Amino acid sequence: MSDAAQPTAAEVRAAAEAVKAALDRHLAAVERRTGDDDKAVYEAFNALAAAAEEYDELLYDRYDEVTPFEIPGADDALPPYAGPDEPHALSLLIRRDYAVADPQRLFAQARRVAEAEREDDRAAGVAARAGASPLAALGVLFGEYEPDEIASRHAEFGLEEGDSTLWVTAAEELPEPGEWLDAPFEHADPERIVCRFDVSSVFDENPDEDDEDDEDDEDDEDDEDDGGRLPGPDSDD
Repeated sequence: MSDAAQPTAAEVRAAAEAVKAALDRHLAAVERRTGDDDKAVYEAFNALAAAAEEYDELLYDRYDEVTPFEIPGADDALPPYAGPDEPHALSLLIRRDYAVADPQRLFAQARRVAEAEREDDRAAGVAARAGASPLAALGVLFGEYEPDEIASRHAEFGLEEGDSTLWVTAAEELPEPGEWLDAPFEHADPERIVCRFDVSSVFDENPDEDDEDDEDDEDDEDDEDDGGRLPGPDSDD
């Protein structure tokens, strides 16, 4: 960045003062909070995040320096909760991504399930297709097992976990039967999220640490990935 485009020292100082003021407003909102879903706290949080991000950018542009702390930007935070204060219904919105890492294992497991249940020639045909067609194999497995069981046994089925998320959203009442079946995720409203839990490899801070520890202690070989969690409005994390 050229000197002409750099922010002035006064602009950096003003941004620092804005962070201080945002900190005071955030603390005051927290002290006056009326519950876990207090909108004033969320608004103050987002304002603090935006002020901190602005200061960090100006500080770097002017002095090639960064702050020793990180506040999530407003775009990373959940929007203020706008659902009912006393919800009488909940919706769970779940997404889990998988890669087909071992097609042969997938086919073998699907064929085993299909063959165990076949009672006629048609079922035998399903078993044969399950051993050759990825679509048929996936249909057999997801028709036999609950999603939670597949999540816990994905490696047995030749699948590799990707990102996953769970949204718990609040509603005044349950929808009418069949009302949303044609477009189950079309009306997902982030402002009605009670809590949200995300798991992704991007939350791993030091993915190479386990390998370094294994060189020192051959007995510590557990490299389980716990992923990460993004707290929802009701979390203190």
